[in-house]
Amino acid sequence: MALPIQIVPSVLPCDFARLGAEIEALDAAGVDAFQWDVMDGQFVPNLTFGPDVIAAARRHTAKPFEAHLMVLTPDVMAARYVEAGCSRLIVHAEACPHLHRTLGNIASLGATPAVALNPHTPVSAVDHVLDLVDLVLVMTVNPGFGGQSYIASMEHKVSELRDLIGRRGLSTQVNIEVDGGIGPTTIAGAAAAGANVLIAGTALFRDPEGLEHAVSDLRARAETARLAD
Repeated sequence: MALPIQIVPSVLPCDFARLGAEIEALDAAGVDAFQWDVMDGQFVPNLTFGPDVIAAARRHTAKPFEAHLMVLTPDVMAARYVEAGCSRLIVHAEACPHLHRTLGNIASLGATPAVALNPHTPVSAVDHVLDLVDLVLVMTVNPGFGGQSYIASMEHKVSELRDLIGRRGLSTQVNIEVDGGIGPTTIAGAAAAGANVLIAGTALFRDPEGLEHAVSDLRARAETARLAD
């Protein structure tokens, strides 16, 4: 059985002065979880959320938090983000010289480990750690900023990853997530290629009919595309 479609907002486009209220509004709109784009100004040219901010937001929803650690030192930072309330930590293969060890460390902290791939990084980079994760994130933009344009050529990479996961017998265990430029015109291609966890940011807040319509519309487009595949 295919893993369910999930619509997960990036918190990055939220009004940080109203962060708790924004999270509550997204929760009420029907999102499945929340992604925190953690940037260190080194791995990517931006600075975002520290663990204290995430911990303060934790009380505003019961839905899961995942931290996308776009950082050079995920092993140093991991424990603080687990303590802040993130049940899944996503680390970049490019930032982890000992990826197998890093994923094991996250699991030892009581969180679920996951791994992300930048656009230039081949699927083969995660071939030997698929048994350690419940999710692989294929970046559909170069990480570091919100509001970027979707890289459609990454759909082939998603399909390649889907096939690899299938050959490993892990199709019901490992989610495929995409992040970057996901909106009404791009979500169908990502879902048809094999992604089931769709990160949406700017598109949710730009929908003139509001957040609830944005979430339900994206979910419907993804589910329709997957059925047609």
